[in-house]
Amino acid sequence: MSTDRRTLLADAAIAVLADAGMRGLTHRAVDRAAQLPPGTTSAYFRTRQALLTALVRRLVARDQAELQEIGVRVPVPRTVGELVAGIVELAGVRLAGDGRTRSLARYACAVESVRHPELREILVPRENLGRQLVCDFLAGQGVADAADRTVTLLTCVDGLVFDRLVNGGDVREEEVRGLVAAALR
Repeated sequence: MSTDRRTLLADAAIAVLADAGMRGLTHRAVDRAAQLPPGTTSAYFRTRQALLTALVRRLVARDQAELQEIGVRVPVPRTVGELVAGIVELAGVRLAGDGRTRSLARYACAVESVRHPELREILVPRENLGRQLVCDFLAGQGVADAADRTVTLLTCVDGLVFDRLVNGGDVREEEVRGLVAAALR
């Protein structure tokens, strides 16, 4: 079995989930989205749970790669303004194009993980360079519990992204500035 084919199918499943929701995620829908013959997805992922697990693993891998790349590309912020701008930029990425597709799929999977704890294990936030940038900034500002505050800050930002996916709009700089100020207090 080809790893590339599995990756193609998992990426197609992410798109199907984002477009059609959990009920629309079927083997046939993934076959169509991947432009492959009927039965291809079920040949690689026999059950819906196997397909969903592959989707979640691929989603996490793509998110982690994106965050690692940001961590390599962006230096540790030196000012609150630089941190705020970076977070707003990441939120914008998560609200548009492929980032929006992955965000919609991620939230659907998070809800599904309530009924399937094995998915929750895969979805647990991982360490990455992007998260480390925020933590290093907070620590550099003298925040004693920088790791915990990083989790809280990024969880709040995640909540803003979720709200904007559902209700429309962008994550605004002043909102993030307030969250960063709270993390620094």
